[in-house]
Amino acid sequence: MTLLQIAAEAENPLVPPLPELVIGLVAFFIVFGFLGKVLLPRINKVLEQRHEAIEGGMEKAEAAQAEAEATLEQYRQQLAEARHEANRLRQEAQEQGAALIAEMRSEGQRQREEIIAAGHAQIEADRKQAALALRQDVGKLATELAAKLVGESLEEHARQSRVIDRFLDELEEKAEATR
Repeated sequence: MTLLQIAAEAENPLVPPLPELVIGLVAFFIVFGFLGKVLLPRINKVLEQRHEAIEGGMEKAEAAQAEAEATLEQYRQQLAEARHEANRLRQEAQEQGAALIAEMRSEGQRQREEIIAAGHAQIEADRKQAALALRQDVGKLATELAAKLVGESLEEHARQSRVIDRFLDELEEKAEATR
């Protein structure tokens, strides 16, 4: 017996017996076929769903981010417009305030001019009234004095008026000459 025969007769623990090998291969192909036909499509379907969900989620996230950025840009634009509007309103209010101040100054100036004119008119009226009263008083005194000097009564009104007017005209001429 040779070494090969001894080896052939002795069972090799690494090589299984032929019937077991055939049954194992048949069972392997049945399980492999079952996995390939039934389980693998389901696994692929679940993987595709997950992939689509992930891709859809990413697309939704990108869309949401784009929308958020658009909204943020819109808010920034609205904020800039609001600031611009506030600046415009502030400028308009300042212009209106300046116009109101100018108007009030001109109104105050006008009222001051009216008050001054009214004061001058009142002073002129008072001066005329005082001059008239003075003229009458001076006229009476002049007539009394003239009556005493002349020795006759100057009671006649027309004569009295002429004398008074002449006397006052002379006084005014002297006053103007001394100026």
